Amino acid sequence: MLALLTAFVVACLLFLSKPCARDMRLCLASLCQQLALSLLGFLAGLRLIGGVAAASAASETMPLMPSFKRKRAVATVENVEAAGGGGGEPSVLDLPELAIDCILERLPPAELRNMAAVCRSMRERCRGDHLWERHMSEKWGRVLGHAARDEWRAHLASASESGGAGSATGGGGKRRRWLAALSCVCPVVSWMRPKADGAKSSGPVLDDSIMSWYLSMESGKFWFPAQVYNREHGHVGFMMSCYDAELSYDFHTDTFRARYPPHGRRTVVLEDGVQWDRVRAPPVDTLAHDLHASDCLHELRPGDHIEIQWRRNKEFPYGWWYGVVGHLESCDGNEHFCRCHLSDTVLLEFNQYTPGSRWRQALVNRKDHREEGNEGDGFYGGIRKLRSKDDISKWRQLWPTDILE
Repeated sequence: MLALLTAFVVACLLFLSKPCARDMRLCLASLCQQLALSLLGFLAGLRLIGGVAAASAASETMPLMPSFKRKRAVATVENVEAAGGGGGEPSVLDLPELAIDCILERLPPAELRNMAAVCRSMRERCRGDHLWERHMSEKWGRVLGHAARDEWRAHLASASESGGAGSATGGGGKRRRWLAALSCVCPVVSWMRPKADGAKSSGPVLDDSIMSWYLSMESGKFWFPAQVYNREHGHVGFMMSCYDAELSYDFHTDTFRARYPPHGRRTVVLEDGVQWDRVRAPPVDTLAHDLHASDCLHELRPGDHIEIQWRRNKEFPYGWWYGVVGHLESCDGNEHFCRCHLSDTVLLEFNQYTPGSRWRQALVNRKDHREEGNEGDGFYGGIRKLRSKDDISKWRQLWPTDILE
């Protein structure tokens, strides 16, 4: 301690006698730190000696009463035995296994999560996938597809890697040493616990359980891939279309926040307040910039409902646009004499546009269909036939009130 004080005084004199070079500043800072730690250790030793002395004096003047403590312990044991023998209050864990499972299956997600915090046994029971599969399907099933499941697995892997890297680093060690030294002198400092490296302040613990996935969806911290009808609040340029986006749930408003990928010169577009009825799980696994392989061209007939990929130019992602198969000009529309399904050309109609509009009709080749179009009218991609009445009904619900130009 004395040597450190002497070194500190010499360093101060050198500091005052000549210009402060960088090495001298580092040396002085190191000496100050060592001096402060030594001083704290010295004070802590004095506090410890004083505490021991006070405890010794107290034991001499007021001896402990072991007989009283033994009697109290015996009385406590007797009370416990009496309570056990008299049949104390029943516990849920006393019920049969089947009864507990039946109770847990009828709990909503919020109550099931609360039950998981009761004790270790209930935590293991309440985290079972068989309890959360139904809740996951009922709330999120219509907006989650295979791509969302793959994204969740990637999210888990990324969280695991970042957590491992954070625990391997040594950041925060100096701060913990300072707090440990100060806590010896001032006990209040012991309440200041430094956060673990890489730790987050809140949020559910991530694991591969369905409960963890459900809670991550509910909290809005997990962005999942889906598709949005009439993007950007029903902008006229996207009416009767469905585009890929990343979505995050907002439990305050029971809506979604959509994040559309950048295209062309546009940056990432954000849209808040997306209602549930405008979100769907991707019906196919085709990515937004990939051409969908059409497998229904040979069976298309007039009156069939379809979705077709379309994009403004080569830099844009595809969106799915609703249309119907129409009759060729050579056909009078009589279903008894119609031969449109035998032609190599398929006429697609987009009746949301006014007659005469360049967006009203499009021709595609049935046998050798590829991406067709130009920079002026856009490019048409793959086609999928709508076979579900619910899909067709959904597009009809989104039909615009006014005919588009």
